[in-house]
Amino acid sequence: SQALREALQGQEFHSQEEAQAFANEHMRQQNQRPLDDFDGLSPDQMAGMLNRPFSSQCLVVFPEVLDSPPSAPITRLFRLLVEAIGEQGLEPTAKGNLPRHFCREAALAYWGEQKYQEETRFGGINREADFFDLHVTRVVAELAGLIRTYKGKFILSRDCRHLLVEDGLAAVYPKLFRAYVEQFNWAYRDGHADVPFIQQAFLFTLYLLWRHGDTLRPQTFYEDAFLRAFPRVVNDVPPMFSSAEETLRRCYTWRTLVNFAGFLGMAEVDKVSDDILCDEYRVKALPLLRDALRFQISG
Repeated sequence: SQALREALQGQEFHSQEEAQAFANEHMRQQNQRPLDDFDGLSPDQMAGMLNRPFSSQCLVVFPEVLDSPPSAPITRLFRLLVEAIGEQGLEPTAKGNLPRHFCREAALAYWGEQKYQEETRFGGINREADFFDLHVTRVVAELAGLIRTYKGKFILSRDCRHLLVEDGLAAVYPKLFRAYVEQFNWAYRDGHADVPFIQQAFLFTLYLLWRHGDTLRPQTFYEDAFLRAFPRVVNDVPPMFSSAEETLRRCYTWRTLVNFAGFLGMAEVDKVSDDILCDEYRVKALPLLRDALRFQISG
């Protein structure tokens, strides 16, 4: 690299080993230096976030039980699921989905009467997939080993029952969170390009929210920070009806801010207007972010 060439100027080495040792030390120092493009992270720290998010305790710690009961869309839906399954279990449809009557009741409880009417004005809830947030919650809960099917019914796993009795949703949330980022395919929720790197960089987005989320900001602030850190990701996006960058920005906001940080209750992500075509959001971190993960970085 240019920096290494400059560092080598004027140096005298008596062996190849000595030169190699100098180069290695130079690279080590470079990799530990905070970069503006990484929002103050060093290349080493960024590598840990991307490749070892759950085993880099010098960067971040994920408590197994939260300090207080979490409030998030996913936990509200999970609670409704737990109540419906109860002691007796919940009988699925012939296709293995949640029954229609429960999906309708859950939507009404979750949205309230007015929003339920708005959401169903172009078509009612006739199957699980019509209330997609509930469908996603069920899939993630299964991936997390919290619910399963047994003798033809949805039941709560033994582990789930134990967690609920001991610490309630404060113990369940970390399981849902980890299944959502490690096992659930984010692209399944939207019609955008695949771009798995967006999901791989989940911890960087949470770091951005941790550093900057105290202030209400437009979603473009987070899009810009993501693109500044990872400009080459644009190459992974097939241009569709707009440029690759515009497609990536929409995909990032929808997938990471709305459907991840918002759905898991770590950020408030609100549309700027009620217009159905509006794709501008205001984003602010919520207290759950600092409860669910503790960054060990000075910032």
